[in-house]
Amino acid sequence: MDIAGRVELVFSGEAVRTGNHVNLSAVRTEGEHLWLAGDETATIERLVLDSPSAPTRAGQQRSFPLADYVDLPGPPEEEADIEGIARSGGWLWAVGSHSVARRKIKAQHSEDKAIRRLAKIKRQANRYVIARLAVEKGADGRPAPVRVAADGRRSAIIGARGAENLADLLRDDEHLGPFVEIPSKDNGLDVEGLAVHGERLYVGLRGPVLRGWAVLLELLPVPDPADPARLALGAFDDGTRYRKHVLDLGGLGVRDLCPDGDDLLVLAGPSMALSGPVRVHRWHGGATAETGRVVRGDEITVETALPHGDGVDHAEGIALLAPGDPSGARLLVVYDSPAQARRPTPHSVLADVVASGRR
Repeated sequence: MDIAGRVELVFSGEAVRTGNHVNLSAVRTEGEHLWLAGDETATIERLVLDSPSAPTRAGQQRSFPLADYVDLPGPPEEEADIEGIARSGGWLWAVGSHSVARRKIKAQHSEDKAIRRLAKIKRQANRYVIARLAVEKGADGRPAPVRVAADGRRSAIIGARGAENLADLLRDDEHLGPFVEIPSKDNGLDVEGLAVHGERLYVGLRGPVLRGWAVLLELLPVPDPADPARLALGAFDDGTRYRKHVLDLGGLGVRDLCPDGDDLLVLAGPSMALSGPVRVHRWHGGATAETGRVVRGDEITVETALPHGDGVDHAEGIALLAPGDPSGARLLVVYDSPAQARRPTPHSVLADVVASGRR
């Protein structure tokens, strides 16, 4: 592990009021622009880096509520538990966790109340979406999502109200079907990580981990012929509607994905409510696989290990910075539940810059 530097991410407004800035779950870079999401709202944040290759600070935050661009299946203010974002061509993508949640026990709860809470499962419709937002240059000259772009591109969603979502598609899967209704922190279905390569989406699963093997899904979104504001999950040439890859991550689950050419960088961490270990793996040629794969051996190598605390500093998102730093440090890492040392002010948090294996 080689921490080459840190970047102070400065937030304001609702992101600070809701605590979304200390619950970061996804990150993607676009030159000097930084796209971020947290798991407590249904918004995407855009910050501006002071350098695209060797940043030390990012600010000028602007928030973009998903409900302004697509029709969510749940209330506009309901959290979407965004766990992955991607930027490709004229589109910004975001994916919800597609998970149910078990209620937490808090320190002030009596034993009876704690036991009752453990029996309660929460489902939120906005968690079951994959959104594709049209992006164009805004009045400030910076990229911004729009509902309909000037060239006719339209923001759209998989998992709209009354439509099939990814969890629906997986209910009959021989490996994943039994986990769809199991809460995420109980090794149930839990999407974390999104990458785009060409027309394909790569969706990482934090859970379930199947006897030590992590799962990554490959999807092919297509326009819904009945509604331009919706997308559907299409079929590959062999008729299958998703490809399933199982990865040897040493017993860990997927926490984020990031494309690097034809390779996929995979942030790996515990599937349940545990701290560490956390590693970045490289699936060599992962974005060019033509069938479902068992990925092991030399196909997937460890890029670097990342720091973690005990109950704090959970690495949740990785992104590549623009080339140009002579040290070769190109990997930006953001953390959920940052330790106090990672919070220089009440409205800012520190991300890490890490040396990557490719320069």
